Amino acid sequence: MNETAPLRARAEIDLAALRANVRTLRAHAPSAAVMAVVKSDAYGHGAVPCARAALEAGATWLGTATPEEALALRAAGVPGRVMCWLWTPGGPWREAVEADLDVSVSGMWALREVVAAAAAAGVPARVQLKADTGLGRSGCQPADWPELVEEALRAEAGGRIRITGLWSHFACADEPGHPSVRAQLALFREMVTYAEERGVRPEVRHIANSPATLTLPESHFDLVRTGIAVYGISPSPEIGTPADFGLRPVMTLSASLALVKHVPGGHGVSYGHHYVTPGPTTLGLIPVGYADGIPRHASGTGPVLVGGKWRTVAGRVAMDQFVVDLGGDEPAPGSEAVLFGPGDRGEPTAEDWARAAGTIAYEIVTRIGTRVPRVHVNREQDG
Repeated sequence: MNETAPLRARAEIDLAALRANVRTLRAHAPSAAVMAVVKSDAYGHGAVPCARAALEAGATWLGTATPEEALALRAAGVPGRVMCWLWTPGGPWREAVEADLDVSVSGMWALREVVAAAAAAGVPARVQLKADTGLGRSGCQPADWPELVEEALRAEAGGRIRITGLWSHFACADEPGHPSVRAQLALFREMVTYAEERGVRPEVRHIANSPATLTLPESHFDLVRTGIAVYGISPSPEIGTPADFGLRPVMTLSASLALVKHVPGGHGVSYGHHYVTPGPTTLGLIPVGYADGIPRHASGTGPVLVGGKWRTVAGRVAMDQFVVDLGGDEPAPGSEAVLFGPGDRGEPTAEDWARAAGTIAYEIVTRIGTRVPRVHVNREQDG
């Protein structure tokens, strides 16, 4: 791709900002290793270049949800420890074992499948046992933990697996002071102690996600799993902006104005005419829509920087485009419209779009579709 050519739209990914964020997160958890989570194509930022940049900045683990995501990293030649945790029966266990991945096991069916895969591969599987300490998603319930631990130890004694980790996940770490946080932390300690007293010798114990990494040092254990914070977005806007945590947003989403035209007052705009011009004005057509991940829920509220001024989505966001009222200004077609970025130039941020759409910034960046090219800048390691 010619990175200097005008594009309908582009998501510029600043890898220098990502590396700086990883270094900041390492400083927040100096006694723990850092896992950079690159699931969902690195939260929409591009998994392979972001994984490489995170490793360059000192992350020693990578994390994905699905095994397919982890296997894609290996296929691209990404080295190091990679953990994946969202498994379904019949998943690519043998491929994961042969690719030297760490796989998560939450129940007996998964343990049986990975043991069989390790036998077929002829090499032991690296397995991390997940405890459900209160989130209620994946993970082994405390009542079932003794059986899982016992069977895992038996498989380890037989040379089929190596138990590399014990882990869990918080439900409300983005709400400091929520009673579930302390309760989960106490239960995790109990379940880890139980496993270790019976002979499990994990390389890593981990429960801290991005908000816990930033606000709960007693949860850091041996490893912290940092997801959205790697990409410079606050995991808890109520308690701090990215700048408050020393983070910088990595993605800037922009588009080229496709059309600027004069219209009279009383002119309806977009489907349903939910916006009608209050007087003679100029309209700008921005060629991205909900097929590109622009939330339709931000119709009438989504902010855009055009010509140095904040504009608002006029009327409904359509599949491929939306309109802004330029208030009589006449920027040239092809002028840049910045939907969100770090905010340095006065542009909106992903958090601004999240508020406009009634959602969270995680969803704003992750949903940007494949029609929007990712342009990775600052690929070279600083310094």
